[in-house]
Amino acid sequence: MKTHCLVVDDEPLAIEVIASHIGKMESLELTASCRNAVEAFEILKSKKIDLLFLDIQMPGMKGTDFLKTLRNPPKVIFTTAYREYAIESYELDVVDYLLKPISFERFFKAVTKYFQANPGEILVYKDRNGNINSSYVYVRANKKVHKVMLSDILFIESIKDYLTIHSKTRNITARHTITSFEERLPETDFIRIHRSFVVSMNQITGFTANTIEIGDKELPIGRNYRQSVFKALNFQMPSEE
Repeated sequence: MKTHCLVVDDEPLAIEVIASHIGKMESLELTASCRNAVEAFEILKSKKIDLLFLDIQMPGMKGTDFLKTLRNPPKVIFTTAYREYAIESYELDVVDYLLKPISFERFFKAVTKYFQANPGEILVYKDRNGNINSSYVYVRANKKVHKVMLSDILFIESIKDYLTIHSKTRNITARHTITSFEERLPETDFIRIHRSFVVSMNQITGFTANTIEIGDKELPIGRNYRQSVFKALNFQMPSEE
């Protein structure tokens, strides 16, 4: 369920920088990179690409001209060292226009625009050192994008086509599936315990053979999840008696 990205740039260093930025985002995956429009065309034919980081000034064909040739292009963020293409790029309805050198902060702002325009997506920023205390998720709900620190999440509850994020300070209900949300979260910090519940490992205060305790909440462990739950807890599965 990650957003599949393609980076097209004739400068290896520019590809390296964007790839590094993508690597910091739990929600993004670098599917491929290449140096010109011809290679990009072949990749787009053979792979699923959701978001294209496209350089403009490239040998053979400019990025703007290449985009005009695509019948059903993915969402595009232009990356360039030249300001003069800004007006033309917005006429092509791109997500954003990034000027090199591209800082992570500016990259993150552009990616946030993409997720805000695609309400079915969930944006997770993962700290470069894997520190959950610095990681957070953006969730679109009630015509607003909410920022929730992963360290504040107690558990996620599924209710039909909606999910509710129960955190230390508030509850947010959004139209997302719990499976898509779970796939965005760091698997070392969160675990699925039931078809309707994902819990934070750090917030577990106790458990039995059939339940997980988080504060004053007691959540059921689904029979099909028991083995994986106790394996994650590094604890021998207790008797149900």
